[in-house]
Amino acid sequence: MNRRLFLWSAAAVALVAAAAILRAAETLRIVPTVHEGQVLVSVELNDVDVAEVREVIASGLRTTFTYNIDLRIVVPAWVDRTIATSVIAISDQYDNLTRQHRLTKTIDGRVAETSVTTDEAQAHKWLTTLKSVPLYATSRLDPNRDYYVRISTRERPRGASLLGWGPAVTGQAKFTFIP
Repeated sequence: MNRRLFLWSAAAVALVAAAAILRAAETLRIVPTVHEGQVLVSVELNDVDVAEVREVIASGLRTTFTYNIDLRIVVPAWVDRTIATSVIAISDQYDNLTRQHRLTKTIDGRVAETSVTTDEAQAHKWLTTLKSVPLYATSRLDPNRDYYVRISTRERPRGASLLGWGPAVTGQAKFTFIP
């Protein structure tokens, strides 16, 4: 009887984990590319509750989406090794008086880009999209090896669930480096 209960419990846990993985794959679109000697990563965060994000931003709280990006090498029969990491934080500070979004993108703690806009759609796209972020030099990659990019994203302020279903969304995309 205990064994049967254990098997049902294990099956339920596996089902929940599989559903979470499929949900993350739908939510986070990751496209690694190799161009001009660099591994570039583009990310699109889908299924963000626009109304909830808009409310938090309109309150004047600084809203930040943080993307933790890892480039990992597949190591057969062993733990995969991380060969590069990058942390990208994208913030929106809305000014209620001027009705302007002050947007800031930092890469590994350094300000990479800033912008000011009054367009809500542009501010939303700024928070949820990364385009061709350089991650690693291809000269340091082994040819014909399997790699993958793993991304985890979180939102702040922590009290609000901006992503709709939890504190973090994680996804990955595999590729084989062929020079």
